[in-house]
Amino acid sequence: MLDAALFLFVLALFALGIRRPFVWVIAYIYIDILAPQKIGWALTPLLPISLIAFVLAFAGWVIADAKSQVRFTLRQGIMIAFLGWCFLTLQWADFPADAALKWEWVWRALVFAIFLPLTLVTRLRLELALLVVALTAGAIIISSGLKTALGGGGYGSLYFFVNDNSNIYESSTLATVAIGLIPIIWWFMNHGRIFPPDWRVKTFGWAFIFACLLIPVGTEARTGLVCIGVLALMLLRDVKRRMSFIIGGIALALLAAPFLPTSYYERMGLIAGHEQDQSASTRIAVWQWTYDYSLENPLGGGFDSYRGNKFEYRLPEVQEDGSTTTIEYKDVVDEARAFHSSIFEVLGEQGWPGLFLWLWLHASGLWQMEKLRRRWREREGVSWQAPLASALQMTQVIAIVGSLFQGIAYQPVILLVIGLQCGLWAYLKRCEEASDAARSRRRASQRSEPQRATNALNAASSGPPSDR
Repeated sequence: MLDAALFLFVLALFALGIRRPFVWVIAYIYIDILAPQKIGWALTPLLPISLIAFVLAFAGWVIADAKSQVRFTLRQGIMIAFLGWCFLTLQWADFPADAALKWEWVWRALVFAIFLPLTLVTRLRLELALLVVALTAGAIIISSGLKTALGGGGYGSLYFFVNDNSNIYESSTLATVAIGLIPIIWWFMNHGRIFPPDWRVKTFGWAFIFACLLIPVGTEARTGLVCIGVLALMLLRDVKRRMSFIIGGIALALLAAPFLPTSYYERMGLIAGHEQDQSASTRIAVWQWTYDYSLENPLGGGFDSYRGNKFEYRLPEVQEDGSTTTIEYKDVVDEARAFHSSIFEVLGEQGWPGLFLWLWLHASGLWQMEKLRRRWREREGVSWQAPLASALQMTQVIAIVGSLFQGIAYQPVILLVIGLQCGLWAYLKRCEEASDAARSRRRASQRSEPQRATNALNAASSGPPSDR
């Protein structure tokens, strides 16, 4: 039944796109995040629905959309350069077969992020794309939040729609995305137009935010706790009553503490005691190996170059015998361990040029959103632009912090957020240009009115030619 419902829903989106081609764009966003072809077991895997939606989205824009409003941004150019560099490193990849498998989805995620802003020519389209991102990810988040609230969850045991440890279905990635969505949900609760912010929208929004906060608990992802802390710090910038916000946050944490499972405290305790955690020790060793590797291979080793790593480190083991505590060190040999950090992922795979482009892409996004936030917050008669720029900036900051501890440099959801930022920047740029043009016309009209009055007065005082 679920398989049939998903298949028919996707077909319905494809059919609606015949009349409104932009529907094909949001259909691809929906498929790319949720991956219904992995959820279904008979009908949805029959067709390459992701590829079909990808092609239809481009075809619909080429055929139906007017190109006069298209604005190509600097960040799209950076993504094109990054895409081209990824293709070049593919040519000398250390592991060509594995690199080709990763390239199959990376290029599509980057190309769609470059393409998406070209379609976001109105506020309605921008908001609709953002809403689809939030609600599609919300389908996973809400269901996982319910499982957590009902006593399920635990590290590696919170089951999602699919038994797949990739894309958004990886626990730490889902925790990062869930916390990153909270500012966007808040924006819809106050400024949304598709669903006007009434009591129903606000009730659903608060429940959605609660589900997002449950994801780090259900997955026991340490990254999620760090992201919550970053979100709290970012919110201090915009709240009016900061002391009340801080006191309320502390009170909420104290109220929630008794309901958290013991395993959650043990897992979070490893943040401070990372020296005794093999996972954390492995990450540090991998990062050191990647840095050394980048010095020998400054142009990168292509996708999945981590498969060539091999290292040895010492891990302390605490043993308690009654009142006596002893620490023994054991030698651990490990190899082919993933980067566990987007910075080192890009550095190892794309080298220093790729890392420069990746950092430039994110730094320019933070700067653009900050510029929009400051430029639009003081304008009269506008209310949604600055809060949306602030929300997208917070989402990006949370994604960047989360990516420091996991290899999600090419994560499609994060690239979609970048595409939405580019779309907002281009749309508001067009609005400013139209406003400046209208203001110039008014000024020209005001300057010409006294001149016309003077000419008319001179003509009247001189009289007809026969009277001179």
